[in-house]
Amino acid sequence: MNTKKMLKVIALLGICSACSVQQDGWQDLFDGKSLSGWKKVAGDAVFTVEDGQLVGQTVRNTGNTFLITEKEYGDFILELDAKIEGDQNNSGIQTRSHIDPNGNKGKGKVYGRQIEIDPTERSWTGGVYDEARRDWLYPLELNTSAKSAFKKGEFNHFRVECIGNETKTWVNDIPVSYVIDTIDQQGFIGLQVHGIGDHREEGKKVYFKNIKIQTENLQPKKISDQLYVVNLEPNKLSPFEQENGYTLLYDGKSSDGWGGDNLDSFPKQGWEYANGILRVNHQDKPKDGRAGDAITKEQFGAFDLSFEFRLTEGANSGLKYFVTLDEAHKDWPIGLEYQVLDDERHPDAKMGRDGNRTLASLYDLITAQKQARFIRPIGEWNNARIVVTPDNHVDHYLNGVKVLSYVRGSDDFRKIVALSKFKDIPNFGEAKEGHILLQDHGDEVSFRSIKIKKL
Repeated sequence: MNTKKMLKVIALLGICSACSVQQDGWQDLFDGKSLSGWKKVAGDAVFTVEDGQLVGQTVRNTGNTFLITEKEYGDFILELDAKIEGDQNNSGIQTRSHIDPNGNKGKGKVYGRQIEIDPTERSWTGGVYDEARRDWLYPLELNTSAKSAFKKGEFNHFRVECIGNETKTWVNDIPVSYVIDTIDQQGFIGLQVHGIGDHREEGKKVYFKNIKIQTENLQPKKISDQLYVVNLEPNKLSPFEQENGYTLLYDGKSSDGWGGDNLDSFPKQGWEYANGILRVNHQDKPKDGRAGDAITKEQFGAFDLSFEFRLTEGANSGLKYFVTLDEAHKDWPIGLEYQVLDDERHPDAKMGRDGNRTLASLYDLITAQKQARFIRPIGEWNNARIVVTPDNHVDHYLNGVKVLSYVRGSDDFRKIVALSKFKDIPNFGEAKEGHILLQDHGDEVSFRSIKIKKL
């Protein structure tokens, strides 16, 4: 064999060794011996190879540290096994992510969708977090049955599908999350060692092995039709959502399906539907100052309802459900209300009892138990969800986190009603079905992506 041929063979062998392409199309991202193909960024945690495993170890007083692939990926299916020490540690798997080299005081700031590894009592492993950008996209409050998938102190098998604009996750073959996003079609894959500051135990490890990827001839795995989808494409339903019974109440371009307080027609002033947004336009108010509410022509019983809302400073509005229309209340239709409010600037937040008129609360009845980190700032879109099951159990969610629960018609519910402004309304909130209403409270508030599934 001449020298040129020999060099070609050696080169090919080297490529095959580095890629480890298997016959079924999987490619090893970790060779079990070295960190070849990876680089450490952003922090000072330690990454080593031990017994064929890629090991990250926490270091005190450093921020989040990542081991990232030198190559970027678009569509792929990623599988790996991971184990984490301790019950207060944290890690994650970055997908289609990026780095700002100037961030983090010049150390670099990694940002992008992360698949969570969470051994804490919260148990959000497999959820989707947007590292250093939008916070949580898919908390496991949206799929509580998957919280038990992760096994502490053991290797857990992760599967992540990033195909088109969809990200789906499994932990130990249990489907966990499903996100449809509008950004990041390509980026690197990364493994995180979470920063511990100076108050948590140093030296805790996270272990990764059997890291492999498929980038061609991708075959998506069938996922449960009961899985809730976080769809960030405004006013759109995916084929999966359509097949599983979701419909749009607002199509993004017309008032079809909506009327006003009297249902005959949509309010002629004070509302607009354009550019994918259904908006209370306070600059186009009628002379009496109130445009009236927007109400669905159809009525609903048990349902799973989601919508996005955007507040202006000091704004007040709400989404009412099980709304019944009668002459006695035609100017202010009565129904259960998911409060939409600027808690900091609107006086209504300090009225009622114990905060039961604040954002995401059941207005004047039950206070939403929410953390500040899950409230997006004024001017940004928040996601709300209301689930009413056929047995009258009701849950309110804000940005994927459950904030309250109750049972319509129960003794506890009736006791709360008896203490509220609705105490004199017979059978308040107990109608078998009712309209969905978007409230005009005289302030500019925007709505979009209003989708519903009958249960």
